[in-house]
Amino acid sequence: MRNTNPTAVEVQFEPLLAERVDAVVQIEQRAYAHPWNRTNFLDALQSGYQAQVLSADGILLGYFIAMQGVDEVHLLNITVAPEFQRQGWSRVMLDALTVWARGRAAQWLWLEVRVGNARALQVYEAQGYAHVGVRKDYYPAGHGKREDAVVMGLRLNP
Repeated sequence: MRNTNPTAVEVQFEPLLAERVDAVVQIEQRAYAHPWNRTNFLDALQSGYQAQVLSADGILLGYFIAMQGVDEVHLLNITVAPEFQRQGWSRVMLDALTVWARGRAAQWLWLEVRVGNARALQVYEAQGYAHVGVRKDYYPAGHGKREDAVVMGLRLNP
């Protein structure tokens, strides 16, 4: 049943399919100075990674891609379209990822985030992720420079 509240939005998760990769790449290019390319996304799909898009009334709000290991899940990419940022959609996607990972008996969720991405660090910390290390020179930063990544983990089944 459709919600009659005009300010409420119905959202849904769907698997990211190859035919939607171009739309995802467009968001990726608008969201990041060093975006994933089309091949990165297609490789993730070919590898069978968990790839979900979050949409509302056919409008793509964001997406995430995660890789499952033996008893862990590694978040590879999570992105909210720039025009929908700061509305809580990253938390919605992180919650969905957590539910999915727990359903596969994962003990940990792992991710990397640029040291300079204070907003993302705050979101992850608010979701319970802890700093566990630093990967030196992990991300490209332009002009031949590199940026460190903070490695963060969330214990799922203590």
